[in-house]
Amino acid sequence: MNTTTMSTTTTQASYHLEGTMLELCSCAVSCPCFIGEDPDRGECFGVITFHLEKGEARGVDVSGLTLVNVAHIPGNALAGGWRSVLLVDSRAEEEQVEALLDAFGGKLGGPLADLASLVGEVVAVERVPITHEAFEANGRLEAEGMVEAAFMPIQSAPDGSTATLYGSAFTTVKGAPAYIGKSQRYRVTLPQHGMEWSFDGHNAIQTPWMMEYQP
Repeated sequence: MNTTTMSTTTTQASYHLEGTMLELCSCAVSCPCFIGEDPDRGECFGVITFHLEKGEARGVDVSGLTLVNVAHIPGNALAGGWRSVLLVDSRAEEEQVEALLDAFGGKLGGPLADLASLVGEVVAVERVPITHEAFEANGRLEAEGMVEAAFMPIQSAPDGSTATLYGSAFTTVKGAPAYIGKSQRYRVTLPQHGMEWSFDGHNAIQTPWMMEYQP
């Protein structure tokens, strides 16, 4: 399924979403975008994945689903202007898809509207089987035929534990660490939308993530 328009619903409604955010991109380890600085190359080719362990939007249960934002970020991430393709878990029913797109598209207001304002253009929305097996920047991500990634944590702490970052620009759970890793393989294959790249050995970072809003 391919649709280039989101729901026209404009009514604000509540949401509560919890899970993890996983970012893979063209920046070196660790990604300067994550702390609000300019990307290494002056632009960033990224995949931002939201895996929802539990949550609801507009009263619709979206627990267990995954949404991926494949984005070309033309400069500083916080300056906006992202060009994005949204990949929605094919397991989602139509009602769940609409609720997710309304929430992440900013139509329900709140902090997700602020996040959505960074996207200048949503090129397309694709429904695709998504495999998300990631814990503390260790694991793999696959959106069938579109995104393929494997990554591992950077274990540079004196005790051999994973390196972490606190208080970043994209931290949404106060006091929660962002686990710093490196991609072993990172591929995006979306030539139909002008997005095709490969960056092995670059940034991978994962952090607990939570957004909620009650109008």
